[in-house]
Amino acid sequence: MDPLSPWERAEMAISVLAVNPTGVKGLWLRARTSAVRDRITAVLTQLPLPLCRIHPSIDDTSLFGSVDLAATLASGHIARTSGILSSPAAIVLTMAERATPGLAARLARTLDDTGFCLIALDEGTDDEQLLPALSDRLGLFLDLEQVGWSDCAEIMLDTDRLALARAALPNIQMPPSALETLTTVAASLGISSLRAPLLAIATARALAAWNGRKTVNEDDLHRAVELILAHRGDAPQFTPEDADEAPPPPPDPLETEAETKRPDEMHDRTPDEILLQAARAALPADLLARLTAGRASGAAKGSGGSGAVRKGNHRGRPLPSRPGLPGSGKRIDLVATLRAAAPWQPLRRQGVNVGPKDILHLEIRQSDLRIKRYQESSDRVLIFAVDASGSSALARLAEAKGAIELLLAQAYARRDHVALIAFRGTTAELLLSPTRSLVQTKRRLAGLPGGGGTPLAAGLKMAYELAAQTRARGMTPTVALLTDGRGNIALDGTASREQSEIDTQKLARALRISGLPALIIDTANRPQPNLRVLANVLNAPYVALPRADAQRLSSVLQAALGD
Repeated sequence: MDPLSPWERAEMAISVLAVNPTGVKGLWLRARTSAVRDRITAVLTQLPLPLCRIHPSIDDTSLFGSVDLAATLASGHIARTSGILSSPAAIVLTMAERATPGLAARLARTLDDTGFCLIALDEGTDDEQLLPALSDRLGLFLDLEQVGWSDCAEIMLDTDRLALARAALPNIQMPPSALETLTTVAASLGISSLRAPLLAIATARALAAWNGRKTVNEDDLHRAVELILAHRGDAPQFTPEDADEAPPPPPDPLETEAETKRPDEMHDRTPDEILLQAARAALPADLLARLTAGRASGAAKGSGGSGAVRKGNHRGRPLPSRPGLPGSGKRIDLVATLRAAAPWQPLRRQGVNVGPKDILHLEIRQSDLRIKRYQESSDRVLIFAVDASGSSALARLAEAKGAIELLLAQAYARRDHVALIAFRGTTAELLLSPTRSLVQTKRRLAGLPGGGGTPLAAGLKMAYELAAQTRARGMTPTVALLTDGRGNIALDGTASREQSEIDTQKLARALRISGLPALIIDTANRPQPNLRVLANVLNAPYVALPRADAQRLSSVLQAALGD
Protein backbone atom coordinates (compact mmCIF):
# COMPACT_ATOMS: atom_id res chain seq x y z
CA MET A 1 0.00 0.00 0.00
CA ASP A 2 1.43 3.36 -1.07
CA PRO A 3 2.00 6.04 1.59
CA LEU A 4 -0.45 8.92 1.74
CA SER A 5 0.45 12.31 0.34
CA PRO A 6 0.56 15.14 2.92
CA TRP A 7 -2.90 16.42 1.97
CA GLU A 8 -4.41 12.92 1.75
CA ARG A 9 -3.04 12.31 5.21
CA ALA A 10 -4.70 15.53 6.39
CA GLU A 11 -8.06 14.55 4.89
CA MET A 12 -7.95 11.11 6.47
CA ALA A 13 -6.91 12.50 9.86
CA ILE A 14 -9.81 14.97 9.83
CA SER A 15 -12.23 12.17 8.96
CA VAL A 16 -10.97 10.08 11.88
CA LEU A 17 -11.19 13.06 14.23
CA ALA A 18 -14.76 13.79 13.15
CA VAL A 19 -15.85 10.17 13.67
CA ASN A 20 -14.11 9.46 16.99
CA PRO A 21 -12.70 12.65 18.59
CA THR A 22 -12.69 11.36 22.17
CA GLY A 23 -11.15 8.04 21.15
CA VAL A 24 -8.13 9.54 19.39
CA LYS A 25 -8.00 12.37 22.00
CA GLY A 26 -7.34 15.07 19.44
CA LEU A 27 -4.96 16.50 16.86
CA TRP A 28 -1.47 18.01 17.01
CA LEU A 29 -1.53 20.45 14.07
CA ARG A 30 1.92 21.83 13.36
CA ALA A 31 1.60 24.80 11.00
CA ARG A 32 1.91 28.55 10.91
CA THR A 33 -1.18 30.68 10.41
CA SER A 34 -2.12 30.35 6.74
CA ALA A 35 -4.98 29.67 4.38
CA VAL A 36 -3.93 26.01 4.28
CA ARG A 37 -4.32 25.70 8.04
CA ASP A 38 -7.65 27.51 7.86
CA ARG A 39 -8.97 24.75 5.61
CA ILE A 40 -8.20 22.22 8.34
CA THR A 41 -9.62 24.25 11.21
CA ALA A 42 -12.78 25.07 9.25
CA VAL A 43 -13.84 21.40 9.47
CA LEU A 44 -13.60 21.40 13.28
CA THR A 45 -17.12 22.79 13.45
CA GLN A 46 -18.38 19.35 12.37
CA LEU A 47 -17.06 17.67 15.52
CA PRO A 48 -19.77 16.24 17.79
CA LEU A 49 -18.47 18.43 20.64
CA PRO A 50 -18.72 22.18 21.31
CA LEU A 51 -15.55 24.09 20.40
CA CYS A 52 -13.77 26.11 23.10
CA ARG A 53 -10.69 28.19 22.27
CA ILE A 54 -8.09 28.79 24.97
CA HIS A 55 -4.64 30.41 25.09
CA PRO A 56 -1.45 29.39 26.95
CA SER A 57 -1.88 32.01 29.70
CA ILE A 58 -5.42 30.98 30.66
CA ASP A 59 -6.02 30.81 34.42
CA ASP A 60 -7.51 28.03 36.54
CA THR A 61 -10.71 29.95 37.18
CA SER A 62 -11.52 29.97 33.47
CA LEU A 63 -10.64 26.28 33.15
CA PHE A 64 -12.31 24.79 36.22
CA GLY A 65 -14.67 27.50 37.49
CA SER A 66 -14.72 29.02 40.95
CA VAL A 67 -16.92 30.66 43.55
CA ASP A 68 -19.14 33.34 42.02
CA LEU A 69 -18.38 36.11 44.48
CA ALA A 70 -21.22 38.48 43.54
CA ALA A 71 -23.90 35.76 43.50
CA THR A 72 -22.65 34.28 46.77
CA LEU A 73 -22.71 37.61 48.59
CA ALA A 74 -26.12 38.49 47.17
CA SER A 75 -27.83 35.20 48.03
CA GLY A 76 -25.97 34.20 51.18
CA HIS A 77 -25.37 30.75 49.69
CA ILE A 78 -22.37 29.42 47.83
CA ALA A 79 -22.73 29.93 44.08
CA ARG A 80 -20.15 28.64 41.63
CA THR A 81 -19.28 29.46 38.04
CA SER A 82 -18.62 26.69 35.54
CA GLY A 83 -15.30 26.53 33.72
CA ILE A 84 -14.41 25.42 30.22
CA LEU A 85 -13.50 21.95 31.48
CA SER A 86 -16.73 21.51 33.42
CA SER A 87 -18.47 19.75 30.50
CA PRO A 88 -17.28 17.71 27.48
CA ALA A 89 -15.79 19.87 24.74
CA ALA A 90 -13.29 20.04 21.90
CA ILE A 91 -10.61 22.38 23.22
CA VAL A 92 -8.63 24.41 20.66
CA LEU A 93 -5.30 25.51 22.17
CA THR A 94 -3.69 28.34 20.19
CA MET A 95 0.11 28.82 20.29
CA ALA A 96 0.34 25.38 21.84
CA GLU A 97 4.15 25.40 21.74
CA ARG A 98 4.06 28.10 24.45
CA ALA A 99 1.91 26.11 26.86
CA THR A 100 3.39 26.00 30.35
CA PRO A 101 4.04 22.67 32.10
CA GLY A 102 1.24 23.48 34.53
CA LEU A 103 -1.32 24.00 31.79
CA ALA A 104 -0.10 20.88 29.97
CA ALA A 105 -0.56 18.82 33.13
CA ARG A 106 -4.11 20.13 33.62
CA LEU A 107 -5.08 19.43 30.01
CA ALA A 108 -3.45 16.00 30.12
CA ARG A 109 -5.49 15.11 33.19
CA THR A 110 -8.62 16.26 31.38
CA LEU A 111 -7.79 14.18 28.28
CA ASP A 112 -7.44 11.11 30.47
CA ASP A 113 -11.13 11.50 31.26
CA THR A 114 -13.79 10.70 28.69
CA GLY A 115 -15.64 13.33 26.73
CA PHE A 116 -12.79 15.67 25.78
CA CYS A 117 -10.44 16.15 22.86
CA LEU A 118 -7.74 18.73 22.21
CA ILE A 119 -6.66 20.43 18.97
CA ALA A 120 -3.18 21.82 19.61
CA LEU A 121 -2.28 24.54 17.08
CA ASP A 122 1.53 24.45 17.14
CA GLU A 123 3.10 27.47 15.41
CA GLY A 124 6.63 26.85 16.70
CA THR A 125 9.91 26.48 14.85
CA ASP A 126 12.01 23.31 14.74
CA ASP A 127 13.35 23.75 18.27
CA GLU A 128 9.92 24.65 19.73
CA GLN A 129 7.85 21.61 20.51
CA LEU A 130 4.58 20.67 22.10
CA LEU A 131 5.21 19.43 25.63
CA PRO A 132 5.42 15.62 25.93
CA ALA A 133 2.47 15.49 28.34
CA LEU A 134 0.25 16.58 25.43
CA SER A 135 2.00 15.10 22.40
CA ASP A 136 1.90 11.66 24.03
CA ARG A 137 -1.87 11.84 24.46
CA LEU A 138 -2.89 13.37 21.14
CA GLY A 139 -3.33 10.57 18.62
CA LEU A 140 -3.26 12.44 15.31
CA PHE A 141 -0.41 14.57 13.97
CA LEU A 142 -0.26 16.81 10.90
CA ASP A 143 2.63 18.91 9.61
CA LEU A 144 1.58 21.35 6.89
CA GLU A 145 4.96 22.95 6.29
CA GLN A 146 5.41 21.21 2.92
CA VAL A 147 1.78 21.71 1.82
CA GLY A 148 1.16 24.62 -0.54
CA TRP A 149 -2.10 26.21 -1.50
CA SER A 150 -2.08 24.43 -4.88
CA ASP A 151 -1.66 21.06 -3.13
CA CYS A 152 -4.78 21.27 -1.01
CA ALA A 153 -8.49 21.31 -1.61
CA GLU A 154 -11.50 22.14 0.52
CA ILE A 155 -12.39 19.29 2.86
CA MET A 156 -16.05 18.35 2.65
CA LEU A 157 -17.36 15.72 5.08
CA ASP A 158 -20.63 14.06 4.08
CA THR A 159 -23.01 14.68 6.98
CA ASP A 160 -25.03 11.50 6.40
CA ARG A 161 -21.92 9.36 6.07
CA LEU A 162 -20.53 10.91 9.24
CA ALA A 163 -23.71 10.15 11.18
CA LEU A 164 -23.71 6.51 10.00
CA ALA A 165 -20.04 6.10 10.94
CA ARG A 166 -20.58 7.47 14.46
CA ALA A 167 -23.56 5.18 14.96
CA ALA A 168 -21.62 2.12 13.76
CA LEU A 169 -18.46 2.88 15.72
CA PRO A 170 -19.41 1.08 19.00
CA ASN A 171 -20.03 -2.18 17.10
CA ILE A 172 -16.81 -2.26 15.05
CA GLN A 173 -14.90 -5.51 15.63
CA MET A 174 -11.12 -5.85 15.90
CA PRO A 175 -9.07 -8.88 14.81
CA PRO A 176 -7.88 -10.84 17.89
CA SER A 177 -4.21 -10.20 17.18
CA ALA A 178 -4.48 -6.52 16.21
CA LEU A 179 -3.46 -5.06 19.58
CA GLU A 180 -0.50 -7.42 19.84
CA THR A 181 0.61 -6.53 16.31
CA LEU A 182 0.37 -2.77 16.90
CA THR A 183 2.19 -3.05 20.22
CA THR A 184 5.02 -4.98 18.54
CA VAL A 185 5.30 -2.39 15.77
CA ALA A 186 5.35 0.46 18.32
CA ALA A 187 8.14 -1.26 20.26
CA SER A 188 10.11 -1.79 17.04
CA LEU A 189 9.84 1.94 16.33
CA GLY A 190 11.23 2.77 19.76
CA ILE A 191 7.89 4.00 21.15
CA SER A 192 7.74 3.31 24.88
CA SER A 193 4.30 4.77 25.60
CA LEU A 194 1.46 2.25 25.83
CA ARG A 195 -0.99 4.95 24.74
CA ALA A 196 0.26 4.75 21.14
CA PRO A 197 -1.12 1.30 20.24
CA LEU A 198 -4.39 2.09 22.03
CA LEU A 199 -4.76 5.27 20.00
CA ALA A 200 -3.95 3.29 16.85
CA ILE A 201 -6.75 0.85 17.71
CA ALA A 202 -9.22 3.75 18.10
CA THR A 203 -8.06 5.15 14.73
CA ALA A 204 -8.42 1.82 12.94
CA ARG A 205 -11.96 1.39 14.28
CA ALA A 206 -12.86 4.93 13.17
CA LEU A 207 -11.50 4.22 9.67
CA ALA A 208 -13.50 1.02 9.42
CA ALA A 209 -16.67 2.85 10.48
CA TRP A 210 -15.98 5.68 8.04
CA ASN A 211 -15.60 3.18 5.18
CA GLY A 212 -18.75 1.29 6.11
CA ARG A 213 -17.08 -1.90 7.35
CA LYS A 214 -18.06 -3.86 10.44
CA THR A 215 -14.59 -5.29 11.07
CA VAL A 216 -11.15 -3.64 10.96
CA ASN A 217 -9.09 -4.98 8.06
CA GLU A 218 -5.46 -4.83 7.05
CA ASP A 219 -5.83 -1.51 5.21
CA ASP A 220 -7.26 0.13 8.35
CA LEU A 221 -4.28 -1.08 10.39
CA HIS A 222 -1.87 0.28 7.76
CA ARG A 223 -3.44 3.72 7.85
CA ALA A 224 -3.66 3.72 11.64
CA VAL A 225 0.08 3.05 11.82
CA GLU A 226 0.78 5.92 9.41
CA LEU A 227 -1.42 8.36 11.32
CA ILE A 228 -0.56 7.41 14.91
CA LEU A 229 2.82 5.68 15.12
CA ALA A 230 4.92 7.16 12.30
CA HIS A 231 5.66 10.56 13.86
CA ARG A 232 6.36 9.06 17.29
CA GLY A 233 9.06 6.63 16.21
CA ASP A 234 12.79 7.14 15.92
CA ALA A 235 13.67 4.00 13.95
CA PRO A 236 16.06 4.61 11.02
CA GLN A 237 14.76 4.48 7.49
CA PHE A 238 15.21 1.23 5.58
CA THR A 239 18.27 1.21 3.35
CA PRO A 240 19.36 -1.28 0.69
CA GLU A 241 22.39 -2.17 2.82
CA ASP A 242 20.03 -3.92 5.21
CA ALA A 243 19.53 -6.61 2.60
CA ASP A 244 23.22 -7.60 2.90
CA GLU A 245 22.88 -8.66 6.51
CA ALA A 246 23.40 -12.26 7.52
CA PRO A 247 20.43 -14.54 6.81
CA PRO A 248 18.19 -15.39 9.76
CA PRO A 249 18.79 -18.67 11.63
CA PRO A 250 16.75 -21.70 10.60
CA PRO A 251 13.30 -21.87 12.17
CA ASP A 252 12.79 -23.69 15.42
CA PRO A 253 10.91 -26.99 14.75
CA LEU A 254 8.77 -26.39 17.85
CA GLU A 255 7.73 -22.93 16.63
CA THR A 256 7.01 -24.32 13.16
CA GLU A 257 4.84 -27.02 14.65
CA ALA A 258 3.00 -24.46 16.79
CA GLU A 259 2.32 -22.36 13.74
CA THR A 260 0.87 -25.28 11.86
CA LYS A 261 -1.47 -25.96 14.76
CA ARG A 262 -2.86 -22.39 14.61
CA PRO A 263 -3.44 -21.72 10.90
CA ASP A 264 -6.52 -19.58 11.42
CA GLU A 265 -4.91 -17.32 14.01
CA MET A 266 -1.76 -16.78 11.94
CA HIS A 267 -3.83 -16.13 8.85
CA ASP A 268 -5.66 -13.30 10.61
CA ARG A 269 -2.42 -11.65 11.76
CA THR A 270 -0.93 -8.85 9.68
CA PRO A 271 2.86 -9.30 9.43
CA ASP A 272 4.63 -6.87 11.75
CA GLU A 273 7.27 -6.10 9.12
CA ILE A 274 4.66 -4.78 6.69
CA LEU A 275 3.25 -2.34 9.23
CA LEU A 276 6.75 -1.37 10.33
CA GLN A 277 7.72 -0.45 6.78
CA ALA A 278 4.45 1.47 6.42
CA ALA A 279 5.36 3.56 9.45
CA ARG A 280 8.88 4.20 8.18
CA ALA A 281 7.63 5.35 4.80
CA ALA A 282 4.74 7.46 6.07
CA LEU A 283 6.68 10.64 6.92
CA PRO A 284 9.71 12.38 5.40
CA ALA A 285 12.99 11.57 7.14
CA ASP A 286 13.69 15.27 7.71
CA LEU A 287 10.41 15.67 9.60
CA LEU A 288 11.26 12.83 11.95
CA ALA A 289 14.72 14.33 12.45
CA ARG A 290 13.25 17.78 13.19
CA LEU A 291 10.75 16.41 15.68
CA THR A 292 13.45 14.37 17.42
CA ALA A 293 15.83 17.33 17.50
CA GLY A 294 13.10 19.55 18.84
CA ARG A 295 12.32 17.12 21.66
CA ALA A 296 16.02 16.92 22.57
CA SER A 297 16.39 20.68 22.38
CA GLY A 298 13.35 21.20 24.55
CA ALA A 299 14.66 18.78 27.16
CA ALA A 300 18.04 20.50 27.20
CA LYS A 301 16.67 24.01 27.36
CA GLY A 302 14.29 23.49 30.21
CA SER A 303 12.67 26.85 30.70
CA GLY A 304 13.87 28.34 27.41
CA GLY A 305 16.13 31.22 26.54
CA SER A 306 14.71 33.98 28.68
CA GLY A 307 16.37 35.46 31.71
CA ALA A 308 16.10 34.05 35.21
CA VAL A 309 12.56 33.74 36.56
CA ARG A 310 11.86 35.46 39.87
CA LYS A 311 8.71 35.40 41.95
CA GLY A 312 7.77 38.40 44.03
CA ASN A 313 4.98 40.71 45.14
CA HIS A 314 5.67 43.80 43.07
CA ARG A 315 5.54 43.43 39.29
CA GLY A 316 5.55 40.96 36.41
CA ARG A 317 3.07 38.37 35.18
CA PRO A 318 0.33 37.70 37.77
CA LEU A 319 0.48 34.35 39.58
CA PRO A 320 -2.19 32.73 41.75
CA SER A 321 -2.32 34.52 45.08
CA ARG A 322 -1.26 32.78 48.27
CA PRO A 323 -2.29 32.96 51.94
CA GLY A 324 -0.38 35.55 53.92
CA LEU A 325 -0.41 38.88 55.71
CA PRO A 326 0.07 42.28 54.03
CA GLY A 327 3.07 44.38 54.87
CA SER A 328 6.72 44.76 53.85
CA GLY A 329 5.67 45.58 50.30
CA LYS A 330 3.15 42.73 50.09
CA ARG A 331 -0.21 43.73 48.69
CA ILE A 332 -3.51 42.11 49.51
CA ASP A 333 -5.53 40.49 46.73
CA LEU A 334 -9.01 41.72 47.59
CA VAL A 335 -10.96 39.58 45.13
CA ALA A 336 -9.13 36.39 46.12
CA THR A 337 -9.63 37.25 49.80
CA LEU A 338 -13.37 37.72 49.34
CA ARG A 339 -13.57 34.54 47.28
CA ALA A 340 -11.85 32.59 50.08
CA ALA A 341 -14.13 34.06 52.73
CA ALA A 342 -17.46 33.79 50.88
CA PRO A 343 -18.10 30.04 51.31
CA TRP A 344 -17.78 30.37 55.11
CA GLN A 345 -20.22 33.26 55.61
CA PRO A 346 -23.37 31.15 56.35
CA LEU A 347 -21.49 29.17 58.98
CA ARG A 348 -19.91 32.24 60.56
CA ARG A 349 -23.28 34.03 60.76
CA GLN A 350 -24.83 31.26 62.82
CA GLY A 351 -25.38 32.42 66.38
CA VAL A 352 -24.83 36.05 65.42
CA ASN A 353 -27.75 38.48 65.47
CA VAL A 354 -27.84 39.83 61.94
CA GLY A 355 -30.57 42.28 61.07
CA PRO A 356 -32.11 42.89 57.65
CA LYS A 357 -29.86 45.87 57.14
CA ASP A 358 -26.77 43.76 57.82
CA ILE A 359 -27.40 41.19 55.08
CA LEU A 360 -24.15 42.27 53.40
CA HIS A 361 -22.22 41.90 56.63
CA LEU A 362 -18.95 40.03 55.99
CA GLU A 363 -16.78 38.25 58.53
CA ILE A 364 -13.23 37.98 57.22
CA ARG A 365 -10.61 36.16 59.23
CA GLN A 366 -6.86 36.02 58.99
CA SER A 367 -6.94 32.66 57.21
CA ASP A 368 -8.92 34.27 54.38
CA LEU A 369 -6.28 36.87 53.51
CA ARG A 370 -4.57 36.38 50.15
CA ILE A 371 -1.42 38.13 48.93
CA LYS A 372 -0.73 39.10 45.32
CA ARG A 373 2.17 37.40 43.54
CA TYR A 374 3.91 38.11 40.26
CA GLN A 375 6.50 36.34 38.12
CA GLU A 376 9.15 38.47 36.50
CA SER A 377 11.82 37.46 33.97
CA SER A 378 15.05 39.35 34.39
CA ASP A 379 16.86 41.00 31.49
CA ARG A 380 19.61 38.91 29.90
CA VAL A 381 23.07 40.23 29.02
CA LEU A 382 25.62 38.50 26.79
CA ILE A 383 29.19 39.58 27.58
CA PHE A 384 31.63 39.10 24.70
CA ALA A 385 35.27 38.78 25.78
CA VAL A 386 37.16 38.94 22.48
CA ASP A 387 40.84 38.20 21.93
CA ALA A 388 42.08 41.25 19.97
CA SER A 389 45.75 40.25 19.93
CA GLY A 390 47.97 39.09 17.10
CA SER A 391 47.69 39.32 13.34
CA SER A 392 44.20 37.80 13.12
CA ALA A 393 42.64 40.28 15.55
CA LEU A 394 40.87 42.25 12.84
CA ALA A 395 39.06 39.16 11.56
CA ARG A 396 37.94 38.11 15.04
CA LEU A 397 36.75 41.61 15.90
CA ALA A 398 34.83 41.76 12.63
CA GLU A 399 33.12 38.47 13.50
CA ALA A 400 32.26 39.73 16.98
CA LYS A 401 30.94 43.03 15.61
CA GLY A 402 28.71 41.25 13.12
CA ALA A 403 27.43 38.78 15.70
CA ILE A 404 26.65 41.57 18.18
CA GLU A 405 24.68 43.49 15.56
CA LEU A 406 22.74 40.37 14.53
CA LEU A 407 21.88 39.57 18.15
CA LEU A 408 20.85 43.10 18.98
CA ALA A 409 18.64 43.30 15.91
CA GLN A 410 16.43 40.65 17.55
CA ALA A 411 17.03 41.70 21.16
CA TYR A 412 13.98 43.80 21.89
CA ALA A 413 11.45 40.98 22.16
CA ARG A 414 13.80 38.86 24.30
CA ARG A 415 14.96 41.64 26.66
CA ASP A 416 18.60 41.08 25.67
CA HIS A 417 21.59 43.32 26.33
CA VAL A 418 25.07 42.95 24.84
CA ALA A 419 28.48 44.04 26.18
CA LEU A 420 31.92 43.82 24.56
CA ILE A 421 35.33 43.41 26.22
CA ALA A 422 38.51 43.34 24.11
CA PHE A 423 41.80 42.11 25.60
CA ARG A 424 45.11 42.84 23.89
CA GLY A 425 48.57 44.05 24.79
CA THR A 426 48.76 43.85 28.59
CA THR A 427 45.21 44.77 29.66
CA ALA A 428 41.52 44.34 28.89
CA GLU A 429 39.17 47.18 28.00
CA LEU A 430 35.40 47.52 28.23
CA LEU A 431 34.52 48.77 24.77
CA LEU A 432 30.75 48.50 25.05
CA SER A 433 28.75 48.62 28.27
CA PRO A 434 25.57 46.49 28.42
CA THR A 435 23.19 48.06 25.92
CA ARG A 436 20.19 47.33 23.74
CA SER A 437 20.79 50.26 21.41
CA LEU A 438 21.74 49.06 17.95
CA VAL A 439 22.63 52.56 16.78
CA GLN A 440 24.97 53.15 19.71
CA THR A 441 26.51 49.72 19.24
CA LYS A 442 27.37 50.31 15.57
CA ARG A 443 28.92 53.67 16.44
CA ARG A 444 31.05 52.25 19.26
CA LEU A 445 32.17 49.18 17.31
CA ALA A 446 33.56 51.15 14.39
CA GLY A 447 37.35 51.14 14.09
CA LEU A 448 38.31 48.98 17.08
CA PRO A 449 42.10 48.53 17.25
CA GLY A 450 43.90 45.21 17.66
CA GLY A 451 47.35 43.63 18.07
CA GLY A 452 49.88 42.85 20.80
CA GLY A 453 50.01 40.10 23.46
CA THR A 454 47.22 37.89 24.78
CA PRO A 455 46.18 38.90 28.34
CA LEU A 456 43.59 36.11 28.61
CA ALA A 457 43.50 36.33 32.41
CA ALA A 458 42.77 40.07 32.27
CA GLY A 459 39.93 39.46 29.83
CA LEU A 460 38.39 36.82 32.10
CA LYS A 461 38.82 39.07 35.14
CA MET A 462 36.98 41.98 33.54
CA ALA A 463 34.24 39.66 32.25
CA TYR A 464 33.80 38.21 35.74
CA GLU A 465 33.57 41.66 37.32
CA LEU A 466 31.11 42.92 34.71
CA ALA A 467 28.97 39.79 35.10
CA ALA A 468 28.88 40.26 38.87
CA GLN A 469 27.83 43.90 38.45
CA THR A 470 25.02 43.07 36.01
CA ARG A 471 23.80 40.25 38.24
CA ALA A 472 23.67 42.66 41.19
CA ARG A 473 21.40 44.88 39.07
CA GLY A 474 19.00 41.97 38.59
CA MET A 475 20.14 40.86 35.14
CA THR A 476 21.10 37.36 33.96
CA PRO A 477 24.65 37.42 32.49
CA THR A 478 26.38 34.93 30.18
CA VAL A 479 30.08 35.18 29.26
CA ALA A 480 31.20 34.26 25.71
CA LEU A 481 34.99 34.01 25.35
CA LEU A 482 36.40 34.20 21.79
CA THR A 483 40.09 33.37 21.46
CA ASP A 484 42.47 31.29 19.36
CA GLY A 485 45.17 30.26 21.81
CA ARG A 486 46.87 30.41 25.21
CA GLY A 487 47.39 33.57 27.21
CA ASN A 488 50.94 34.91 27.53
CA ILE A 489 50.41 37.97 29.75
CA ALA A 490 49.85 37.59 33.51
CA LEU A 491 47.43 39.72 35.51
CA ASP A 492 50.26 41.97 36.68
CA GLY A 493 51.14 42.78 33.04
CA THR A 494 54.33 40.70 32.85
CA ALA A 495 55.01 38.40 29.90
CA SER A 496 54.79 34.90 31.39
CA ARG A 497 52.86 31.97 29.96
CA GLU A 498 53.14 29.98 33.20
CA GLN A 499 51.79 32.75 35.44
CA SER A 500 49.12 33.61 32.87
CA GLU A 501 47.98 29.97 32.94
CA ILE A 502 47.79 30.01 36.75
CA ASP A 503 45.83 33.28 36.80
CA THR A 504 43.46 32.05 34.09
CA GLN A 505 42.73 28.82 35.98
CA LYS A 506 42.00 30.76 39.20
CA LEU A 507 39.57 33.09 37.44
CA ALA A 508 37.91 30.18 35.64
CA ARG A 509 37.30 28.44 38.97
CA ALA A 510 35.90 31.67 40.42
CA LEU A 511 33.50 31.97 37.48
CA ARG A 512 32.40 28.38 37.93
CA ILE A 513 31.88 28.72 41.69
CA SER A 514 29.80 31.86 41.21
CA GLY A 515 27.46 29.94 38.92
CA LEU A 516 27.89 32.30 35.96
CA PRO A 517 27.18 30.51 32.65
CA ALA A 518 29.94 30.75 30.04
CA LEU A 519 30.82 29.61 26.52
CA ILE A 520 34.28 29.03 25.00
CA ILE A 521 34.56 29.65 21.24
CA ASP A 522 37.86 28.49 19.73
CA THR A 523 38.57 30.54 16.59
CA ALA A 524 41.97 28.94 15.82
CA ASN A 525 42.53 27.08 12.55
CA ARG A 526 42.93 23.89 14.60
CA PRO A 527 41.20 23.14 17.93
CA GLN A 528 43.38 24.09 20.89
CA PRO A 529 43.56 21.46 23.70
CA ASN A 530 44.25 24.10 26.34
CA LEU A 531 40.97 25.86 25.54
CA ARG A 532 39.09 22.59 25.93
CA VAL A 533 40.74 22.18 29.34
CA LEU A 534 39.68 25.74 30.21
CA ALA A 535 36.12 24.91 29.20
CA ASN A 536 36.18 21.89 31.52
CA VAL A 537 37.34 24.08 34.40
CA LEU A 538 34.54 26.55 33.65
CA ASN A 539 32.06 23.70 33.17
CA ALA A 540 31.14 25.51 29.96
CA PRO A 541 30.42 24.36 26.39
CA TYR A 542 33.41 24.34 24.04
CA VAL A 543 32.82 25.17 20.36
CA ALA A 544 35.53 25.13 17.70
CA LEU A 545 34.66 27.63 14.95
CA PRO A 546 37.60 28.15 12.58
CA ARG A 547 36.78 30.62 9.83
CA ALA A 548 33.44 31.42 11.45
CA ASP A 549 31.45 34.28 10.00
CA ALA A 550 29.12 36.56 11.95
CA GLN A 551 25.98 34.64 11.01
CA ARG A 552 27.37 31.30 12.17
CA LEU A 553 28.75 32.83 15.35
CA SER A 554 25.39 34.41 16.10
CA SER A 555 23.62 31.07 15.56
CA VAL A 556 25.99 29.29 17.95
CA LEU A 557 25.48 31.93 20.62
CA GLN A 558 21.70 31.82 20.27
CA ALA A 559 21.77 28.03 20.58
CA ALA A 560 23.91 28.27 23.70
CA LEU A 561 21.47 30.76 25.19
CA GLY A 562 18.53 28.50 24.42
CA ASP A 563 16.82 30.63 21.72
